[in-house]
Amino acid sequence: MATPLTVGLVGGGKGAFIVHAHQKAIHFDGTRRIVAGALHPDPKVALDEAAAWPYPIKGYASYDEMIAANAGLPARERLDYVLIVTPNHVHYDPAMKAMKAGIAVFCEKPLCLTLKEAADLVRTSRKLKIPFGVAHTYLGHWTSRFSRYIVRQGLIGDVRWVDSAYLQGWLATKAEDTGNQQAAWRVDPRRAGGSGCGGDIGTHALMQLRYVTGLDVTRVSAQLETFVQGRLLDDHFTVYCQLSNGGKALVRASQICIGCKNELGIMVAGTKGTLRWRQEEPESVTIQLPGQPDRVYWRGAVTPGDGFLPKGVPKALLAEPTIPSGHPEGFHDAFARLHRDFEKDVRAWKAGKAFSGAGPQYASVEDGWTGIAFLDACLKSSRRKGAWVAMPKAV
Repeated sequence: MATPLTVGLVGGGKGAFIVHAHQKAIHFDGTRRIVAGALHPDPKVALDEAAAWPYPIKGYASYDEMIAANAGLPARERLDYVLIVTPNHVHYDPAMKAMKAGIAVFCEKPLCLTLKEAADLVRTSRKLKIPFGVAHTYLGHWTSRFSRYIVRQGLIGDVRWVDSAYLQGWLATKAEDTGNQQAAWRVDPRRAGGSGCGGDIGTHALMQLRYVTGLDVTRVSAQLETFVQGRLLDDHFTVYCQLSNGGKALVRASQICIGCKNELGIMVAGTKGTLRWRQEEPESVTIQLPGQPDRVYWRGAVTPGDGFLPKGVPKALLAEPTIPSGHPEGFHDAFARLHRDFEKDVRAWKAGKAFSGAGPQYASVEDGWTGIAFLDACLKSSRRKGAWVAMPKAV
């Protein structure tokens, strides 16, 4: 059995939410384990949090200290990758320093704060030929990958229209004034960047669109709105998009829709049919064809050659589900798929072999750049009252 990969955390202390899903996913297969962490910007808190971690890890006062100490460890004890789960303004620096120290990076989205930072991360990753993943969670659902296959194989025809939306209601009131730390940094331009709702969940809706369809956004007409009085960043995000194939799309996100929890969903309308998928019901994909009843495909219960699917559905896709149909997977399973696929690339890289660099498995640093470029174009458009703005040229 291969020695488990070692992972170091940057962030994750003091009640941070997302680290718990990641750390469960990292330990999911027994082939990865968290061994170290710089869990908080306050050195004392960072060490206290590490000492109180649910299982033994080596605590560091800062990520600089953790990265520097790594160089002096025996090869078998060095970190294989770092996981960055900090607010957005602390993504760029640890990611850059980790890469330069020869450590692969898996980073929460959005990638960073500015387009310049994003371009620097892309160029450094390419120059050093080092794995870099971005944690767009929902790509990890098997049904997202199945949807990607259906659309990219042309089974619903040419894509005419996409509606990709992520709706929440948790910021419908001024939660940032109640001591809610998750709300506080997300509405702070210094820590979140130029867009609040768009950066936090609008980037998920964009990534789902791009991942499933294989298409890029070429132009945007955007409205970034703030409904809660006194809030400094947008809490409602609506973007009309032109796609690279000439089709159109709507990328929507909101955090003020009372009753909505994590309603990420996508509808892809093609010339032959429509595909629908919802994150809150992630076990199934619905296909709608002219003059036929809806077809609902369930994870683990797919029959090639059924009159819609071809006989040649890739064996790797069919074999991938981890548990039988009817035993629901969930959020943690999606995270585990991302880390599992990132692990393959890290192991290939460590062995001096070529690695896939994301592809159909997880979002890449280039995908992270695209998310920042999208936000940059949307901010410009919104400031011009929805004028059409072209996406920046790729790095």
